[in-house]
Amino acid sequence: MSKKISLTVNGSRFDIDLEDDFADYLNTQLKKDFSLDSNNELKKLLQAYVRRSHELFEQEKKISGMIDLLAKTE
Repeated sequence: MSKKISLTVNGSRFDIDLEDDFADYLNTQLKKDFSLDSNNELKKLLQAYVRRSHELFEQEKKISGMIDLLAKTE
């Protein structure tokens, strides 16, 4: 099954079809950064992108640290 999520950015509406589980997850995440019922400015999109990129950067640093730690214990 799939679900549709809609987001309006700078006056353009984007509809995205996603698998159910991922759609639920993404919908929850999008609500943290965007208004799903009204228009979102480009600035808001850029801020969300930078915020999520920073979260990914921090996760990758932690994973690399764990891999290094595991490699040292072997």
